[in-house]
Amino acid sequence: MPSALPGAGDGAADRSDQDPGRDSGHESGRMNIGQVLDLLRADFPAISIPKIRYWEEEGLISPERTPSGYRKFSPADVARLRYALTMQRDHYLPLKVIAEHLDAIDRGLEPPPIEPVVPVVPQVALAGDGTPSAESFARRDQLRLSRRELLKIADIDSALLDQLEQFGLIVPRLGTGHYDTDALVIAQTARELADFGLEPRHLRAFRAAADREVGLVEQVVAPLRGGRDAGARARADTAVNEIAALSVRLHATLVKSGLKRS
Repeated sequence: MPSALPGAGDGAADRSDQDPGRDSGHESGRMNIGQVLDLLRADFPAISIPKIRYWEEEGLISPERTPSGYRKFSPADVARLRYALTMQRDHYLPLKVIAEHLDAIDRGLEPPPIEPVVPVVPQVALAGDGTPSAESFARRDQLRLSRRELLKIADIDSALLDQLEQFGLIVPRLGTGHYDTDALVIAQTARELADFGLEPRHLRAFRAAADREVGLVEQVVAPLRGGRDAGARARADTAVNEIAALSVRLHATLVKSGLKRS
């Protein structure tokens, strides 16, 4: 696939991606999928081998294949990936629209102008390093997304959202039917997990585990909430946030420790 583009969770690659032969480096100007990840991961941490394979299936890139079936990516392939990732990250464009942009570029045309279709979510609302603090649990943003906006920004289809709601992973706000930051993060995470073959039905265990942790926290702080003085509620809220942050840290560490043993 020719390209006029300028410039040149993730998982282990299988034998179709990593060529063990002498042409595994940049000698021929072609890269294997692991080298492509190394080039892009600094700017796009969410890039993964399943995502690259999926975009190949969707026709956004067409890496060459060696006689043995290994993928070999040209600088033009990498440029196309970088363009697509930038459009998805900065403008929340769906793959169909990104493909139209790339097609226009291939034909020597200017891609269509990018028009804001939905509001842009502040990055601070989505920030997180995997070890939430008590302050992060205390933060309350006012983000309210319609269903259409959630689908657009999270880059998921209506069927996936229906399944996430069916299994209780996403619940619209009572009264308004809007979606908040938590719903957006869950939707985006579910989309990325889908790249690894995990469907919403597989994620019910996460919902059940979260409900058990919530029940335990509420049991611990119940006596604090029953206090009669004016500061009882504030102390209870502080305790909830601190216990929640500690429980998430413990959960993440236990999972990491278990994976090391497996």
